[in-house]
Amino acid sequence: MKNRKINYLRNSFLLTIVILVNLNCEREISDDASDATFPKTAEIFTDTPVGMGTNFYFPYGPDANNPVGSKFSAWSVDTDVSYKGNASMRFDVPNATDPQGNYAGGILRVDGAGRDLTGYDALTFWAKASQGVTIGEIGFGEDFYPDKYITTMTNISLGTAWTKYIIPIPDASKLVQEKGMFRYSAGTQGTNGAGYTFWIDELKFEKLGTILPLQASIMNGANVTRTTFVGVETPITGVITTFNMPNGVNQSVTISPGYLNFTSSNPSVATVNDAGVVTPIAAGTAIITATFNNQPATGSLTINCSGSFTHAPRPTLNPANVISIFSDAYSNVPVSYYNGYWAPWQTTQSNNFAVLGDNVLNYTNFNFVGIEFSNPTVNATSMTHLHLDVYIPGPIAPGRRLELRLTDFGPNGVFGVDDSQSLPYVVSNNLVSQSWMSFEIPLNQQTGLNSRSQLAQIILLGGDNSTLYVDNIYFHN
Repeated sequence: MKNRKINYLRNSFLLTIVILVNLNCEREISDDASDATFPKTAEIFTDTPVGMGTNFYFPYGPDANNPVGSKFSAWSVDTDVSYKGNASMRFDVPNATDPQGNYAGGILRVDGAGRDLTGYDALTFWAKASQGVTIGEIGFGEDFYPDKYITTMTNISLGTAWTKYIIPIPDASKLVQEKGMFRYSAGTQGTNGAGYTFWIDELKFEKLGTILPLQASIMNGANVTRTTFVGVETPITGVITTFNMPNGVNQSVTISPGYLNFTSSNPSVATVNDAGVVTPIAAGTAIITATFNNQPATGSLTINCSGSFTHAPRPTLNPANVISIFSDAYSNVPVSYYNGYWAPWQTTQSNNFAVLGDNVLNYTNFNFVGIEFSNPTVNATSMTHLHLDVYIPGPIAPGRRLELRLTDFGPNGVFGVDDSQSLPYVVSNNLVSQSWMSFEIPLNQQTGLNSRSQLAQIILLGGDNSTLYVDNIYFHN
């Protein structure tokens, strides 16, 4: 199984939980009074969920990268294991091959108006696991509408003994009505696909008073340049803040852009909103920077807007004669990914965009890229051609050419020894810049391709680490 970043789901499943209550254990009570507009309740889970309401657990559902989603039953209350009291939260991470979900992930969201967390500076909990494991993500602030103040600690190491963990709150003054109490995402990349269990207890917000905010960064601290077009929104990513923790160790957490303040050097070219979404409005250049706690964040985003976008030609073929992989003109077959990022050889990154509802694949640092549609594979035996539209916005080096390979997964329809792959086919050795090029590739000229009944991959080659736009990829006759 390929490692992949687990995407957040906006359309989630709703689970109604019936919880054991009042197991006669003495518990700490929040020191804050409850006379604010919203409750200041610190506790999330002690022996039971505290003040969460009835409908509060939302597992992550399917998305483009994970057609199954989190295992629905991964979360439960365990009355046999606890750090304190009589119960804990139990998380059963499934095997990577579990048909009900190949990872565990979801949120705990207040079933109500939310809480006032301005009096706290950290989310704390005790945790242990059935074996030494690394949990991909744990945090808070995700509520699905609109996830403005997410804070996440990544790659948390859990052992078999109870240990306390602290996740700092970047700016508690913003959390006056927070619904997202807890979020997690745990897979089996570090266990070779084998499932495991971990437990969390005494989950609460606290005022520690010993957490010092240090440096923040955007774009992972790099000065990034993007060439784009009017109306193409670009989100600020790679927002990280470092804190000095009570144990003296510096801890970095990933946070939502909403915690920062953004500035555009040229608002007549590009604006940036409170959520860190940059919108070009005219041709030119603008530099987006940010501050956190009135201190400059490292990193920046330079927007080079080329003006209005020229769309690829709209396909006019009868849909009955088309098997579409990527096009807004047709219904696309299920696609596993448009960029498999086959490390360590691949450099190609994806910064796909949409202009007025027209979605475009945007490959940056392009050397080669693999598009896979293996679940299910595509039967193109009745098709005669593969079509694609390509746009190269930058200069073209002398002698550069675009090549293509097709892969068929063989009679069993899965990756393996019975696969066949075409030799590199020269799509074009006469590339032009700043103009859409439409290519019709004869399928009967794909040397080495033994069959087209289980097609699963399109591989584009011939990049020089520049930028490539691609649209309207489809088989047809």
